[in-house]
Amino acid sequence: MVPITLQVNGQEVKAEIAIHERLLDFLRNELKLLGAKEGCGHGECGTCTVIMDGQVVNSCLILAVQAHGANITTIEGLGNTEELHPLQESFIEHGAVQCGYCTPGMILSAKNLLDKNPHPTRKEIQRSISGNLCRCTGYQKIVEAIEAVAEGRKGR
Repeated sequence: MVPITLQVNGQEVKAEIAIHERLLDFLRNELKLLGAKEGCGHGECGTCTVIMDGQVVNSCLILAVQAHGANITTIEGLGNTEELHPLQESFIEHGAVQCGYCTPGMILSAKNLLDKNPHPTRKEIQRSISGNLCRCTGYQKIVEAIEAVAEGRKGR
């Protein structure tokens, strides 16, 4: 067992973990943050997407020990039932939430883009979500939802 300390959604977390435990498993099993999901387990689908130190990462490919000292944002860190994040609101309003499996990863990828580039082009939006697969092929509505936030038509 190895001790780690990290920030998850603004809260300091200290834990002892197995050296081989993935960040995805730590978030889901230890912290009960279920937004990141196991899809492919190979970093291909984006369902396990989190933001780590300002970069979108596939948490299925990161060992939890590699996150020692890192700042992690999961979908649970964006909004809550009383006040959704503007991207969450926009996804709902634009019908960009279908089965919902890809939604946390799509929203986190979009948030990371908008944090760095508040007014991206459509091509930049498409590129930013290219690591996230939508099983329902709802890409058009997803892009429109992100564009609405970028254009200031939704949220703060």
